[in-house]
Amino acid sequence: MNSEQDKVRIGITIGDPAGIGIETIIKVLTDPRMLEMCCPIIYGNAELIKQHRRTNDLPEFKYQTIKSAEEAGMKTVNVLNVWESKGEVELGVANKENGKLAFESLKAAVTDLASNKIDALVTAPINKDVIQSEDFDFPGHTEYLASMSNVEDCLMFLVSERMRIGVATGHVPIKDVAGQLSTEGILKKLDLMHESLSKDFGVPSPRIAVLGLNPHAGDNGLLGDEEKTIIQPAIKIAQEAGKLVFGPYGADGFFGTNQYKNFDATLAMYHDQGLAPFKALAFEDGVNFTAGLPIVRTSPDHGTAYDLAGKGNADPSSMRHAIYMACDIYKNRKEYRELAANPLQKQQRERKKDY
Repeated sequence: MNSEQDKVRIGITIGDPAGIGIETIIKVLTDPRMLEMCCPIIYGNAELIKQHRRTNDLPEFKYQTIKSAEEAGMKTVNVLNVWESKGEVELGVANKENGKLAFESLKAAVTDLASNKIDALVTAPINKDVIQSEDFDFPGHTEYLASMSNVEDCLMFLVSERMRIGVATGHVPIKDVAGQLSTEGILKKLDLMHESLSKDFGVPSPRIAVLGLNPHAGDNGLLGDEEKTIIQPAIKIAQEAGKLVFGPYGADGFFGTNQYKNFDATLAMYHDQGLAPFKALAFEDGVNFTAGLPIVRTSPDHGTAYDLAGKGNADPSSMRHAIYMACDIYKNRKEYRELAANPLQKQQRERKKDY
């Protein structure tokens, strides 16, 4: 059992209040074992928590209500009232008011994260349409957090016990993907992935696979030349820099023959090329991690699932793994910094992992 000092202070945003986010949060934090590893702080409103518990017919959920993160108890679930009660939310229905509440939750948690009042962030799913406003003019969490962290580039990294997949381009229309690819851009993503595997996941010499853009990775130029002109040059430069990077591979054969198992991570060229196989193979324990940020942020790999809201049937597995992973990555980064200050200890650690 961890001591109180070892517990990671996890800020959890509620996401869209009409979706399944709050239900999954309650289901996960009802398990008292979660309190052995972290101090959870839910950014939302206690009355909204009560509504979801009642509507979804969930067991008793014990927590304390707080006004600031400094008041958080290390032995209990904490609910930070970001706003005063605004009445019940119509579950399963998208509207702008819910988008405002989702943003208020996110903004409050990010503010506390920047002030070191919490150690890591776990975000429940938002509706990317209704959350749009003058304050949130971003395609999703990833881009917002990058902007708030003053980071020009980051990596959407889908992670599970089975596989890790990053994407070279994020939330962009498929017709724009080829135009957004560049050798320099792919190299940046490979650098972010390599650094994250080392710093966040403790992989000393990561092996990374790179997918092609076109069917069959272009078939030597027959089905497109992006592999020859953009992707292969990036792989070559990464290899010359000493990185274990391989490809480009045709996506269908790569996943169909389980080649992904031979690598520590895979870089896909666009959103669905990476997320479709990831969710097919690792949906229950999959986690969306934003690599390349100075902060630790994870999220379940599913959406708001309005069709399930209020029925009590939402699977909390991904939310549970998101909290686990946020704790693990925070601790891995702390260890990585300590080892960086002691090169000899770092060499000994890497030798042990090689065996």
